[in-house]
Amino acid sequence: MDLAIVIINYRTPQLVIDSLQSLQPQIDSSRHRVMLVDNDSGDNSVPILKQAIEDYHWESWVTLIPSPVNGGFSAGNNIGIKAATAKAYLLLNSDTIVRSGAIASLETALEKHPEAGLISPRLEWPDETPQISCFRYHSPVSQFIEGAATGPITKLLNGYDVPIPVRDTPFEPQWTSFACVLIRQEVIEQIGLMDEGYFMYFDDVDYCRRAKNAGWTVLHWPDARVVHLRGGSGSVKSDVAARKRPRPYLYASRSRYFAKFYGIVGLWITNVCWLLGRSISLLREIKRPTHICEYAAQDIWMNWKNPLKLPTLPASSHEKTA
Repeated sequence: MDLAIVIINYRTPQLVIDSLQSLQPQIDSSRHRVMLVDNDSGDNSVPILKQAIEDYHWESWVTLIPSPVNGGFSAGNNIGIKAATAKAYLLLNSDTIVRSGAIASLETALEKHPEAGLISPRLEWPDETPQISCFRYHSPVSQFIEGAATGPITKLLNGYDVPIPVRDTPFEPQWTSFACVLIRQEVIEQIGLMDEGYFMYFDDVDYCRRAKNAGWTVLHWPDARVVHLRGGSGSVKSDVAARKRPRPYLYASRSRYFAKFYGIVGLWITNVCWLLGRSISLLREIKRPTHICEYAAQDIWMNWKNPLKLPTLPASSHEKTA
């Protein structure tokens, strides 16, 4: 087939159904297929999804794959990728609505730009307000910026700041959000599947970095638009926004990323950079609310002795994965 669309469900069956409904007018069942992976939700997601596929007559283009374990975001996507042979794979979050024409636009970009291994659409809110979805690599300097959260420092080191402001024309970021991303088959053949050592988070920057190291570009294609409800299938973003202590896998993934691309000593240096930045923001926050999450200075050292160890999977699949 030309395109396999991989969607992971974890206890969000209605979000998935809404996403599939947005896809339906854009699907050519002779060329497209949706691989819907249920990441061991442990609730009634599978029967609900089975019934929806039957009720809406989606059998010709949707395949439901119940996973026996919740291995995380990377593992779930890998299940979907391995279940189909296609020229390209579109990884799509369950909390997305695909705007009209987005699939055709992404396929056009894939054809016009053979150098692009990964292509991302513009992510936006339901009111069409764009979301920042393209980034520079996380680095020791970017962690200093994050810890300091101080305007003059961010401006001075702007070339290392992770978020890239929204643009209305195509460009090549260092990495892009995997809430929706198109991956060329040749990329997967060359660099392999997603790293299942990440349960969730940092898996997208890892994969983009590996692809770019192999000679591919990452292309942002804003002509294609996808609504991202952001956090509709997970609590980490809302926890961070509320400065609450997020789930441990966020910091475990952070440690894995920095150790993998900067070495274990590089991880330690990164943490020191963050702490140096934090010493600056502490002075500013004596009489102001903090900008960091609870226990962040402690949690950045998650797995510091063995940051590349595989994650411990939740015993009863109670962790969000999409």
